[in-house]
Formats: sequence, C-alpha cells, structure tokens
Amino acid sequence: AKNARTQAALIEQMRRHEIVKRYLALVEGVVSVDNGSIDAPIGRDPRHRQRMAVTATGSKDALTYFRVLERFQHHTLLLLQLETGRTHQIRVHLKAIGHPIVGDPVYGSGNMCSTPPLNRQFLHAFQLNFTHPTTGKVLELEAPLPEDLTFVLLQKSSL
Repeated sequence: AKNARTQAALIEQMRRHEIVKRYLALVEGVVSVDNGSIDAPIGRDPRHRQRMAVTATGSKDALTYFRVLERFQHHTLLLLQLETGRTHQIRVHLKAIGHPIVGDPVYGSGNMCSTPPLNRQFLHAFQLNFTHPTTGKVLELEAPLPEDLTFVLLQKSSL
C-alpha cells in the first residue's frame, strides 16, 4: 500500500476474510474426490515444535477448499483456496489427508517427480482477489505458472 489509509483498508479486508487467495499444488497420490474441504485445526506439532500439524492442542481453526484440476498416474493437480491463513496451512492440510505437496521437504516425502528434478515444492500462489480500497473495484490478480512447474506438468500424462 502506498499510504496508511490504504494499508488499513487492506488489513481490514484480510481480517474480515474478504481477500480470496488461490494456489496451485501438485500433490502425491491420486485424490479420489473432485472437490472438497479440509476443516482441521492447526497448531504446533507436539513432537516437532518447529513444525505445524493438525492437532487439537493449542490450535486455531483452519479451512482449506480444494478442487481437482487434473489427475495423473501418481499425482494430482489441485486448485486450493484458503478461508483462513494459518502458518503452512496448505502444506499441513494436504499432509493430513495423505496427499503432501510434491517436493515439500518438511511436510512431504521430499520426492521430486521430474527429469531434471524439481528443486522446490510444487506450490504456486496463483490468484489474489480483493476490493481496491479507493475505487471499490474488485481486482483479480493472477500469476502464471513458472516455467519449471509448467515443465513438470508437460512431462505427465493425464489419467
């Protein structure tokens, strides 16, 4: 934001959960349902305090919506939308349902799925929608999939 008033308006939109954030993720395994939600509280992992986990102890509500975009032999491409914004929420929720993000060194198996190997996790902040604080116009900003992630998808064949 360019000034304090604009910043305050954007912070208020975040507080009211009016900002829509969507992500693309390639996950391990084939997700069987076409869409759904993961409604599970997130807090510090009781065994590994550096990590977050789905836990009832000292946790906060967390809700993630997902939709399958494409299924591959051993992976699934998901579109994800956050209702809440907890630390590592997408990564923790996907691990909790048994479909960690490809290449996630903390919450996944760390397996890479491309040749040459992908040197990071396959999670991409794809879209951000919010109301412009001054004009009131709804803005939809999109970031195209980076070349390395696009390359991974081109190497796969759909089911």
